[in-house]
Amino acid sequence: MNILVVGRGGREHSIVMKLAESDKADKIYAAPGNGGIAEIAECADINEMDMDGLIAFARKKSVDLTIVGPENPLLSGIVNRFREAGLLVFAPTREAALLEGSKQFAKEFMQKYQIPTAAYKSFTNAADAKGYIEEQDAPIVVKADGLAAGKGVIVAETKEEAFQAVDDMLVNKAFSEAGATIVIEECLVGKEFSLMAFVHENDVYPMVTARDHKRAFDRDQGPNTGGMGAFAPATDISVETLEFSMQNILRKTADGMMKEGRPFTGILYAGLMMTEAGPKVIEFNVRFGDPETQVVLPLLENDLVQVFVDVLAGKDPDLNWADDSCLGIVLASKGYPAAYEKGVRLPAIQKSGNGYIIHSGTKQTEHGLVSDGGRVLLAGARGASLKQAAKDAYQCLKPFSNLDAFYYREDIGKE
Repeated sequence: MNILVVGRGGREHSIVMKLAESDKADKIYAAPGNGGIAEIAECADINEMDMDGLIAFARKKSVDLTIVGPENPLLSGIVNRFREAGLLVFAPTREAALLEGSKQFAKEFMQKYQIPTAAYKSFTNAADAKGYIEEQDAPIVVKADGLAAGKGVIVAETKEEAFQAVDDMLVNKAFSEAGATIVIEECLVGKEFSLMAFVHENDVYPMVTARDHKRAFDRDQGPNTGGMGAFAPATDISVETLEFSMQNILRKTADGMMKEGRPFTGILYAGLMMTEAGPKVIEFNVRFGDPETQVVLPLLENDLVQVFVDVLAGKDPDLNWADDSCLGIVLASKGYPAAYEKGVRLPAIQKSGNGYIIHSGTKQTEHGLVSDGGRVLLAGARGASLKQAAKDAYQCLKPFSNLDAFYYREDIGKE
């Protein structure tokens, strides 16, 4: 099969790496790809939002299957366009992608289908929002309704922080139209974990759990980011909790989307909080999580190409997972998630033990590999224990330890 992966980040690099293990993958293309992806796949300089360009490329290269990584093209209807062009794609339509594209839609959907989540209320008026915060008190969570690159969620410890978040979103338009409506919800207490699944209409096939670290700095300090590292599986999540999450969250969501006339095909990601009352949904994503994908896919023992083919055909892929741990640490540009410099040359990267490198924001130039994003790369490793995986993964980052242009957390995997 000829396969096209749309996207340029670490998630897409991880997908390409797993696809490349398959003898069913005759040719792998990526658009636009990155410096790391270019080493194992043919990259096409086509923006992931260029629907016409991507469709023309898929036709020219006789692409049999397309995998879409990032959320923005999904919300813009790339799957709808590909299907209209008669091209097979594993990802949700624009209508199904609204589950991630609108937090208000997701909350109303969960309320309708009795999927456990935090109590909430939506607002477009700052004064009304602040009045609700006064009633509820802090801590409280303020979310931009639309896509905000993982930065549109403020966990406010005080009312003043919550008021500032309201002003930033509704008054100062920090997230443009994505923040024109906000969702304010109760602050759930517990341990977070991520649960992804391959989904096609009513069929749901869960992956192993993962836990990511969203705060920029050690000990969960600093601003929220798109993710500074992750590990899998989250071993403190019981079999009973997983079964509950499968039946009452993932399956209810797939069935509910069918009833809504928005059948879901693709990767359903549930960001969950393990509360005293059981797991509750913090957010849904409609694609592979980043950086969770980089630590989940290395544990998959199946042929990923065959998994996609089976799920699309309505056949159980019979997923098998290695009895190991996997951990990854994100190397970020100094300043991320705010302003940062691009084009910084990267040192030679040395893999250690079972370590591997996933490129997130890199670019090949005539001067070598340079940074091209806030999250530059992920150093990961698979091991018999989380401790061993962490040791090998951190060893890969040694060339960066004394460089002022980058930073990384030193406590990934530590509870």
